[in-house]
Amino acid sequence: MLDRLYTEANAFYNAGYLSEAEEKYQQILALENTHADAWRELGAIYFFQERYPEALDAFYSALELDSSTAIQYYYLGLGLAATEDFTAAISAYEQAILLDPNWSDAYHQLGGVCLELGQFNQAETYYRKAIDLDSKKSDFYLDLGNLLIAKQQIEEAIEFYQKGLQFDSENYQIFYQLGNAFTTLKKSSQATFYWGYSAYYQAKYTEAIQYYQDYLKVQTQDIDVYLKLADCYQKIEQYPQAIHTYQQAVEQISNSIEGFTDIYLAWIDTLQEIGETEAAIYLAKNALEIFPNNISLKLTHQRLLPILYNKTSDIEQYRQRFSDLLTQLIAETDLTSPNNSESLLAAISTHTNFYLQYQGYNDLELQKKYGKFLCQIMAISFPQWMQPISHSYYQPNNKIKIGYISSFFNWHTVGIVFLGWLKQSNLKEFELYCYYTGNEEDELTDLYRFYGDYFNKLNGNFIDVVQKIYADKLDILVFLDVGMCPLTTQIASLRLASIQCVAWGHPVTTGLPTIDYFISPDLLEPKNAQKHYSETLIRLPNLGIYYEKPEIPELEKTRSNFGLKNDTVIYLSCQSLFKYLPQYDQIFVEIAQQVPLAQFVFVSHWNSAISEKFRKRLKLAFADFGLNSEDYCTILPRLEKSDYLQLNLIADIGLDTIQFTGFLTTLDSIACNLPIVTCEGELMRSRQTAGILKRIGVTETIVRNEKEYIKIAVQLGLNRAFREEVSHKIQQNKSLLYEDQNCIQGLEDFYRKVMTVDS
Repeated sequence: MLDRLYTEANAFYNAGYLSEAEEKYQQILALENTHADAWRELGAIYFFQERYPEALDAFYSALELDSSTAIQYYYLGLGLAATEDFTAAISAYEQAILLDPNWSDAYHQLGGVCLELGQFNQAETYYRKAIDLDSKKSDFYLDLGNLLIAKQQIEEAIEFYQKGLQFDSENYQIFYQLGNAFTTLKKSSQATFYWGYSAYYQAKYTEAIQYYQDYLKVQTQDIDVYLKLADCYQKIEQYPQAIHTYQQAVEQISNSIEGFTDIYLAWIDTLQEIGETEAAIYLAKNALEIFPNNISLKLTHQRLLPILYNKTSDIEQYRQRFSDLLTQLIAETDLTSPNNSESLLAAISTHTNFYLQYQGYNDLELQKKYGKFLCQIMAISFPQWMQPISHSYYQPNNKIKIGYISSFFNWHTVGIVFLGWLKQSNLKEFELYCYYTGNEEDELTDLYRFYGDYFNKLNGNFIDVVQKIYADKLDILVFLDVGMCPLTTQIASLRLASIQCVAWGHPVTTGLPTIDYFISPDLLEPKNAQKHYSETLIRLPNLGIYYEKPEIPELEKTRSNFGLKNDTVIYLSCQSLFKYLPQYDQIFVEIAQQVPLAQFVFVSHWNSAISEKFRKRLKLAFADFGLNSEDYCTILPRLEKSDYLQLNLIADIGLDTIQFTGFLTTLDSIACNLPIVTCEGELMRSRQTAGILKRIGVTETIVRNEKEYIKIAVQLGLNRAFREEVSHKIQQNKSLLYEDQNCIQGLEDFYRKVMTVDS
């Protein structure tokens, strides 16, 4: 029992749930007061909560029980230093070093205490020793640099600051200190340069703009400064200024300078992000005239697609262009040349085919063509990770090692949807490894850290990431999503486990020959679904997820809080704007013609330029029928989750997108008892909402075509009794969506079964 409690306590502690961890450690100590590690970890919690007297008591208790390990003295040193008992802290750290002479952190902390006592030379000795033992911790260099500044050894301090940036290139404190150091040397241009970076990495974009502009008045040849300046303008949505910055860079810098094409690549991306696709294509063509052999420019040019289409005919035009240029690119690329390997890797490391999946077509053949090309590129540089891996067969007494990898182990649809797979896993049979390739961490990241047996944050060097996964010798590697993040897509194109699967975090086939199985919910797939996938399709029961009942708040806001009218029928359509295809804009118009009090509510794209393009498209669609879109359509700013749920509670009817429906958004709406109209299509991504509604037996609002869509939407709008009847049915049956153990059983049955099949 103690071992189990200790494991749980450590998991809570590592996940950042300190109150829960404290309770567990106290339970352990109530059962066994001589548990030294529990005392130490409890003390660490008190220390981080700045409860220093309690921390010291716990550290002393741990030390009395175990004085043979360095860690006990190290933590005691932390507590003593926090209470400014520096002499005693030094003794504690020295004892830790005596027991473990290679503990770099102990030397680093010892240096900090000596610094507090004004013992500069001794502090410097300890800081240097810490760096000798572990040369990759940027904070070691920062603190040594600060000490050298205090000793007026400015040049040497700068040297150490710059070394620190090699291991943490976004450490704003080091950049700030470099600015101060160059100011001391009366080198104002360099100081401005580093202060600009410090402000940038603190997201102080307006401040960074001023620093960068001042720097460029003196130094005009730094490519990265132009790129950072342009990005600052984009972060504050000043897109014309960003574009002007790219133009200025091209005019000022010689195109023979290494990295010059990065300016064009960033400029092209910016144009696409604000919806100027044709301008992006034109710029890419011009860049290719200057750099005709640049693979990154070729691939960027090939995959340019609109985020939002102006008219229906554009979709087929851009799709054909995408296909033709991909075929041409593959034919023209010499994959046998060793000289191409580095540029090919760079080319595929920045983007995916994300927007291709929002055209409403079966992408199997295009995905297979690109997937094969991608694997060929990866094989040039990493042939050792392309070979088949044999697997050990399933034995009931041996745990199956399952790896889950994603860039979205945070508050994102992917992270939210698949957490239940880990939370409900049978830990007696399965050992779980999490590989997080993203940057942002939040409470959901902590939950993945908690429920996984091993959690690895891998967002650094690509080779280090791959080596770590490969070294873990997994039985099964599951990509929760492929196609949204370039890094994950690259990893998926290698063979790192004998069995590799992908889930529907991005609901489209990967086309990669290295992915064996596509895991999907049975209710979301048509009978002939296998023909949509290059992978073998695995159909999990029902919705395929273990999803806990969400907490829905009481209705606290009114329509006026969202700027909505009180006397209207609110149709909420809250999908990402790139899901709205122009051929379906007429649906809103025809509903409005029959429901005069209709008010359609949308949510903005993160880029205001795209939202404005959508607004203009709606305006044209309504004008074709003699109506003013502003009388019917409202595009709200992006909302916090709490406000988003309030909006669902306020709305009367949900309108799903056609060809690519909602999933998590639909689950949220259903939780709020909102009737949703959805059109069930051919592909899985057009059947997500329909599958959810079928699961709860609410099929009245599932339609097969646009005509039926309009009819049921109008009926819901005009017939309040019918609307309430559907809402009541949702309320009665929605519990079927939650805590479905059948999907977990189906998933784990698949894992067991696939381990008995020859690889």
